[in-house]
Amino acid sequence: MTHRTVHLPVAARPSIDDVVSLARLAEETGYRRAWLPETWGRDAATVLATVAERTDDIGIGPSILNVYSRSPALVGQTAATLQELSGGRFRLGLGPSGPAVIEGWHGQSFDEPLRRTREYIEIVRQVLSGETVNYAGDVFTLGGFRLRCDPPETPVAVDAAGMGPKSVELAGRFADGWHALMLTPDGVRDRMEDLRRGADLGDRDPDDVRVTLSITCAVSEDGERARTLARQHLAFYVGAMGTFYRNALARQGYEETAETVASAWGNGDRQAALDAIGDDLLDDLGAVGTPERAREQIERFEAIDGVDRVAVSFPRGAEQDELAATLEALAPNR
Repeated sequence: MTHRTVHLPVAARPSIDDVVSLARLAEETGYRRAWLPETWGRDAATVLATVAERTDDIGIGPSILNVYSRSPALVGQTAATLQELSGGRFRLGLGPSGPAVIEGWHGQSFDEPLRRTREYIEIVRQVLSGETVNYAGDVFTLGGFRLRCDPPETPVAVDAAGMGPKSVELAGRFADGWHALMLTPDGVRDRMEDLRRGADLGDRDPDDVRVTLSITCAVSEDGERARTLARQHLAFYVGAMGTFYRNALARQGYEETAETVASAWGNGDRQAALDAIGDDLLDDLGAVGTPERAREQIERFEAIDGVDRVAVSFPRGAEQDELAATLEALAPNR
């Protein structure tokens, strides 16, 4: 059975209270976990700590902490602390993010992203074990220390985020779960083959790797408003975030659209970028439109073999009431 989770909005809200209120609404309406992707807004650890304090049952976690801006040992410490604070409700997502954020925001070289992700997973697990950490990798060498506090009573699952074949293979081989995003149904099925290959390489059962698929959702009685929000969101990521998302769409048969969007955006023609995104692409990537249409679309993603969780995520430009309306329209308990 596929369960629904939610990605708290990546675009800045006016206050932390606004973010927490969405997590509380998600808890009330039956979502299983509130994820918070960390980009260049509020840091995930502080916001998730606040969510943990103000909720009772919903799981929490960063769908992605990048593997450049914190040391792997600090990520392990953070995971242990949030697991304690939340009473065992924490799950960790790791991934390289992309060059635009790592180089442009954190000032780090985007080198060896897959190797770093693997080493982070291995080191974080050592930290969380409570044993002395001794690790000699290609990127990191450290040792001689262990957690000063007791390790978590409930083990912390460590997931990996990824879009390309090799990153998904890595998740299947080393992580407890895979976070997928900007994938069409056919794209998910293609990447499932990479996940299974990774699991085989790691001598693991692929069914033991939890697959969480994030899809962009915008629900409104005014279906066109919802679709405009989704177009704006997609155009920004394809046009403004380097080649990362453009390449992902190209792998899934939308190369011409991706190139047109990126070219128009780069030339400052935002409207042309939006116009290049057809209804077929919107429907292939998300659940967007009237409540009835969006519910049908999200159920199509949930029916994909191997998908364990669908994460409702939101377009960047949605207002607080639109976020709440989308959450309620797609709520498991509705």
